[in-house]
Amino acid sequence: MPSLKTLRNRVSSVKSTQKITSAMKMVAAAKLRRAQAQAEASRPYAKRMGEMMAALAAAEAKNPSAPALLVGNGRQQTHLLVAVTADRGLAGAFNSNVARSVRNQAQALESQGKTVKIFAVGRKGNDSLRRDLGDKVIGTKNFVGKKTLEFTDAEAIAQDLIQMFRDGQFDVCTLVFNRFQSVMTQTVTTSPLIPAAPSQANDNAADDAQGYEVEPDDGSLLDRLLPRNLAVQIYAALLENNAGFYASQMTAMDNATRNAGEMIKKLSQSYNRARQANITKELIEIISGAEAV
Repeated sequence: MPSLKTLRNRVSSVKSTQKITSAMKMVAAAKLRRAQAQAEASRPYAKRMGEMMAALAAAEAKNPSAPALLVGNGRQQTHLLVAVTADRGLAGAFNSNVARSVRNQAQALESQGKTVKIFAVGRKGNDSLRRDLGDKVIGTKNFVGKKTLEFTDAEAIAQDLIQMFRDGQFDVCTLVFNRFQSVMTQTVTTSPLIPAAPSQANDNAADDAQGYEVEPDDGSLLDRLLPRNLAVQIYAALLENNAGFYASQMTAMDNATRNAGEMIKKLSQSYNRARQANITKELIEIISGAEAV
C-alpha cells in the first residue's frame, strides 16, 4: 500500500489538475457561444451560394468553354483531400475523427486506382496525417496565435487551391471537416469544392439557372464568383470546425473534471484507511508495551 505521503501528494496533484480542467471548461464554454453564433450565421449564405453554383454548373455542363473550376477539367484521376482540424488538442476525438475519415477516403480512392494528395488545415491534423500519410501531404495551413478566424484566412487557402488546380496538381478537390450539430455532437462532413457543383446537380438546377440575368457577361461574373465561392465554403467549414472544437473541448474538460473528482474521492478514502490503520497499529504497539511492563 502506498505511504501516507505518497497518497497526499497524489491527491494534491489531482486537485491541481481538476482546477486546470475546470478552468479550461469555462473558457471553452465562453468561446463556444461566439463561435456557434458565427457558424450558424454563415450557413444560409454558404448554402445559397452552393445552390447557385450547382445551378450554374448544371447549365454549363455541356459548354466546352465553361470554367474548369465550375465543371471540372474532364479528369478524375488525382484527388486532393482538404482536412480541416484544430490547432490545439484536449478535445477528445475531435481531431482524430477527421484524420480517420481522411485515411479511410484515401484508402478507398487508392483501391480504385486514384492518386490521393492531402492539404492539411490545422496543426493537429497535419501532425496526425504526416505520421502515416506524410508523402501525400502537399500543403499545410494553421492559425496558431490567431484569436479569431477571418474571411481573408479562407481566401488565402482558396487562392492556394486555385493555383494548385491550375498547375495541374489535382483534378478533384474535397473538403473534410467537423460540422457543428450540438454541444455533444460534431459530424465529420465531406463536401466537394472543385468541381464546384455537387454530384446531385440535375435538370431542375439547370432550369433554375436559365432564370439568372448576368451582367456584364457570364465569363466576367464567373471569374469573380468561382474564387469567392471557394472562399465562402472554406470559411463556413472553418467556422463550423471552430465551433465544434470548443464544444468538444468543453465536453472533454467536463468529463476530465468529473473523473478527477471521482479519483480524489477514491484516493481520499485510501488515505483515510491507511491513516486509520497506522493509528490502530500504533495503539496496539503502545498497549502491548504497557502490558509487557
